[in-house]
Amino acid sequence: MRAVLRRLAPGTPLRDALDRIRRSGTGGLVVLGDDPAVRTICDGGVDLDVEFAPARLRELSKMDGAVVLSTDGSRITRANVHLVPDPSLPAVETGTRHRAAERTALHTGVPTVAVSASMTTVTVYAGGLARVLADPVVLLARADQTVATMERHGARTARARARLDRAEMGDYASVRDVVTMAQRLLRLERLGAELAELTVEMGEYGRQTTLQLEELLSDTPDELWGLVADHLRVEAVDGDARPIPTPEQVTAGLERLAALTDADLLLPAPVARCLGLPAEPEDLDEHVTARGHRMLAHIPRLRPVQITALVERFGSVPALLAAEQSDFADVEGVGALWARHVRQRLTGLGTG
Repeated sequence: MRAVLRRLAPGTPLRDALDRIRRSGTGGLVVLGDDPAVRTICDGGVDLDVEFAPARLRELSKMDGAVVLSTDGSRITRANVHLVPDPSLPAVETGTRHRAAERTALHTGVPTVAVSASMTTVTVYAGGLARVLADPVVLLARADQTVATMERHGARTARARARLDRAEMGDYASVRDVVTMAQRLLRLERLGAELAELTVEMGEYGRQTTLQLEELLSDTPDELWGLVADHLRVEAVDGDARPIPTPEQVTAGLERLAALTDADLLLPAPVARCLGLPAEPEDLDEHVTARGHRMLAHIPRLRPVQITALVERFGSVPALLAAEQSDFADVEGVGALWARHVRQRLTGLGTG
């Protein structure tokens, strides 16, 4: 559906053609591909094979039958075609044109568009889904509202991040602090996903919104990865009291968080369980110690391999803050020059 919406976005020739049909009040049925599967359900009509043009598609749609475009959309291959898809396929639509479009998309796997003459709406069917195309003005209003919501939520997330940073460096962070931060980051990501879907449908009108989205989500994925890497509890190996999770385990933790429903995301217990943390209400104030992934990631130009080496060597934020420059220099892949840089930055974070 995302790929089809991109083809039908405002500003594209195909969307121009569909808007012309909608405004004319005649309705229309357009198949967005002339695959062999489409040809098997075409009955009658006229073979054309002419270059696509919005005005031409609008004129051909005045006839009762469907118009078939080439797979790349550059040519109109058939017009006034009677589509005969499998009548046993499920269809929730009631109108003849929309039922034909719905079943054609299911039968052939080719996206099909129905333009309603009575309701002046454009509905696209693809991959078993149906979507009514919204007016660009409506899409812009939705995008502005979502951006405003993300900006407010981003400010609250920044405050929660600052609180967690202070708590981790002071070694008084709790399960509640970690869960709250995870909830805020995940909500921000989900709002971003909604906005990304809107930008696809907005086409050329979504360029500014795309830039805003990139700015609002610039460091959210890295923050969430670092949060999980810092606090995910995994089974002890070889007597290690607090083993460091592997990248695969961190990824699995992120997938569990992503699978939470919006309702579960509002509750601390499901989020805590995804991280292997105590989930009972009385356990939310239990003390947790960060491993240091997030804190080290705030140090400019420090490479991921160096961050991993430092975490494996020291194991916690308090140990990193207490370490001397010479201790950092002894870590493989860090060396004297980077050790000085890390020590200076950690000193700044600790005093800030």
